[in-house]
Amino acid sequence: MIKILVVDDHPVVRKGLRQVISEESDMAVYGEAQNSQEAFERIHEQDWDVVVLDITMPGRGGLDVLKEIKHERPKLPVLMLSVHPEDQYAVRTLKAGASGYLTKESAPEELVRAIRKILQGGKYVGSTLAEKLALHLESETEKPVHETLSDREYEVMLMIGSGKTISAIAEEMSLSVKTVSTYRARVLGKMQMKGNADLSYYVLKNKLLD
Repeated sequence: MIKILVVDDHPVVRKGLRQVISEESDMAVYGEAQNSQEAFERIHEQDWDVVVLDITMPGRGGLDVLKEIKHERPKLPVLMLSVHPEDQYAVRTLKAGASGYLTKESAPEELVRAIRKILQGGKYVGSTLAEKLALHLESETEKPVHETLSDREYEVMLMIGSGKTISAIAEEMSLSVKTVSTYRARVLGKMQMKGNADLSYYVLKNKLLD
């Protein structure tokens, strides 16, 4: 039996994933976690075949959890699941060690297909993402400036670009206002921009939001 750990902070999503996976005779969700702390507890409890990991969670986000998992269990395949379009996080997650990236809008059968492919040692990406990855590799020497940002800085940039205030971002990311302000300052510095309006324009121009 293929033992799967599902990490997502939404009970409805976890239930839906469990239901889809339970329809496969050789797969089962053996464990669930709703945040990073629970995820690490489950990972240490037993050996897993696959982790299905949400990218956006309170506190330590999915990217942080992914890096920690790959540090502790480098051979454990991780399939990232996200509400964000592939453009926003897919390349980052694959570079960080994910075996695949799937949006939550994907069809149920695609989830099963993705799990089977990464169990065979492959990488799973949708056709749209495959094309983007090819273009990304071609233009690796001409990286867009936002790719110089750390994962946290990138998240903060997207949130500012969507019009969220520093305090709202701090609450959503479970960080202090001071910490978020520091990230904002780093983003502005690296991108050589003066303020939030510049960031919003950049995010919209580069179609980094839905």
